[in-house]
Amino acid sequence: MKTTMKGLSLIAASGLLVALGGCNDDSKSPPPDTAHPPAQNTLPAAISGTVIQRHYDGVSNDLLTAGLGADGLGSGTAPAFADAQNPTSDELRKRAIHGNYRALVPTAAGSGYGEFFGPTVGTSSTTGMIGGDEWLAQANLASGTRVTVMVQVPDGFDPDNACMVTAPSSGSRGIYGAIGTAGEWGLKRGCAVVYTDKGTGTGAHNLTDNRTQNLEGQLVSASDTDALFQADLTDQERTDFLADTPNRFAFKHAHSEQNPEASWGASVLESVRFGFYVLNELHGEQNDDNATLLTLKPDNTLVIASSVSNGGGASVLAAEQDSEGLIDGIAVSEPNVNPVASDSFSIQQGSATALTGHSRSLLDYTTALAVYQGCANLAPSIRDSAPLNDFFNDFDINENTCSALAAKGLVNGADVDARAEHALSILNDEFAFQAEQNLVQPGNYGINVPQGIAVTYANAYGQFSVADNLCGFSFSAHSANEPVPLAEAAERALFSSSNGIPPTGGVDVIYNDADGVPTQMKAATSPSSGLQDFALDGFLCLRGLATGVDPLTGDDLTGNALAQSQQVQAGIEAVRATGNLQGKPTVFVTPRNDQILPINHTSRPYVGLNKVVEGSASKLHYYEVLNAQHLDILNDFAGYNERYIPMHHYLFEALDLMYAHLSEGTDLPPSQVIRTTPRGAGAPAISAANLPDIATDPANADRIEFAASVLSIPD
Repeated sequence: MKTTMKGLSLIAASGLLVALGGCNDDSKSPPPDTAHPPAQNTLPAAISGTVIQRHYDGVSNDLLTAGLGADGLGSGTAPAFADAQNPTSDELRKRAIHGNYRALVPTAAGSGYGEFFGPTVGTSSTTGMIGGDEWLAQANLASGTRVTVMVQVPDGFDPDNACMVTAPSSGSRGIYGAIGTAGEWGLKRGCAVVYTDKGTGTGAHNLTDNRTQNLEGQLVSASDTDALFQADLTDQERTDFLADTPNRFAFKHAHSEQNPEASWGASVLESVRFGFYVLNELHGEQNDDNATLLTLKPDNTLVIASSVSNGGGASVLAAEQDSEGLIDGIAVSEPNVNPVASDSFSIQQGSATALTGHSRSLLDYTTALAVYQGCANLAPSIRDSAPLNDFFNDFDINENTCSALAAKGLVNGADVDARAEHALSILNDEFAFQAEQNLVQPGNYGINVPQGIAVTYANAYGQFSVADNLCGFSFSAHSANEPVPLAEAAERALFSSSNGIPPTGGVDVIYNDADGVPTQMKAATSPSSGLQDFALDGFLCLRGLATGVDPLTGDDLTGNALAQSQQVQAGIEAVRATGNLQGKPTVFVTPRNDQILPINHTSRPYVGLNKVVEGSASKLHYYEVLNAQHLDILNDFAGYNERYIPMHHYLFEALDLMYAHLSEGTDLPPSQVIRTTPRGAGAPAISAANLPDIATDPANADRIEFAASVLSIPD
């Protein structure tokens, strides 16, 4: 607990003070400090431009479901626009909340939605709608990165037992990107929820029409003061770029030239500051001059940093960088952390050889997937058993990729089967991808996740302009695989439909250097192979930038390639996590089958680094969940639903544990492996038997330990 005052207030909320002697309400607060009266509440200096304030009644519209209710969020039909050419701000918000919620939360029958998680679970509400206030603004960080911040304060917020939850967006999503994860948990708990897009989000600048989105998703001139993003090009530079590559888009995450990930922690901290401003505007006391006072502040408000994936990583970075005591505890799921690489510890699963080659950067292992996974999809050991492999992937193109890799000497084998198995072994043995991830990777590749990440993050880390066409890649809509203007209705909906990282919302990745003409990446023919090999030449280029080494010759890069690689690698080092959580109580829950953020390079080495850096002061608790993968929404599909359980459930359990720890002093369970049970053939409805609780006293065979510089994890 941060202070005795905060602890007493929260214990009072649980009824424990009554049991201890029936203290009256005066015991919740110390006497007024007349010598040091509260300061006036002021808008944080970083906030700029318009601040939008709205109240939702919880009946016609609300904070969590945008008026759709639990049934509407669970529906696969997106809310309609009355006029597709002119959607209203409310319609864009409604569809954005629907799309972002469903992108992260499985809602199919039997998935656990409505029983283990969902707007109505744990409440008396039949709809799950939550009334309250929503404040939306933009902030200019010291780094130069411009981020969106939002605060939601439910009507049930109790200033005498104040709590706040951070909800930075997952992936590259916009401001509603964590509405269904940390957002839902916090709002149902009665906490204020503070969101940020972390400098990612939609921010799609149509370079042809020179327009982009504003805070509420409406298309505006890119030069508008409330625009989410404008590419840093003069009108002449933009005209020259379009003359060679027409119909292109710049995206905020890829092309801001700011490396926004280096400011993710600062983004979260700024959202917390904005949160305190809003809380005091709504619930702060007033002085005799009717000025609002800063009465709700960190020493009397419980603050939990949370979210999943990129959002979880952002909250971890915020905790590392918190010099003001804003954050009390952290509870995150599958966080995207790039820990400082250290040879001071190793990772050992079961009796396997201890791993020292951990802590590869996201761009390193993702470009490896972009190069090798297409071929690995055809490995006989996984080809027919990987869920929806043949549905998501084009096996003819995968075979071409194997042939191109073999011709370049990057895989061996006399035939496709042998080459594919070699590609798979490279990912497992050289890059330390878990064998448990092998069945999930083909679907991930088929929906273009590693390819989109590789293109976006290489641009972001190197702070490249959209006009650089890095490694020959750009963003555009396409028809017959060639760039075309994006349809007006699709562009009007981008705020709601885009996840911030193409392919998304009708905008795809184009390989400009394809043989013939610029071509959509999946259909692109590489000049070096003369084959449709999923733009392999371009991804080999990105691989070189990630490592500084020519992937074909093994030689160090030279010339312009070296200069670009140095920019990229400087950007990677700028986002590395230190492992120092400053003694804050922390919970990580991470799926062993994580196909996007492999655990040997993210959560596991972060835990090891934290134990080295903080030693006995470490309060990090790590729970590794078996039979779970990164994208819960895939569990709505056949093949996934019978094999994988929802991580969403364990995020909420982690938050419950952290809240109890901070408010009541309950001990956090020891680090452990959580042995879930898959639903099995036919995917019967998930039950409590599939989802064991995080054990307060796990068996010795399930405990994760750090000793003698080894992080030991049971099989």
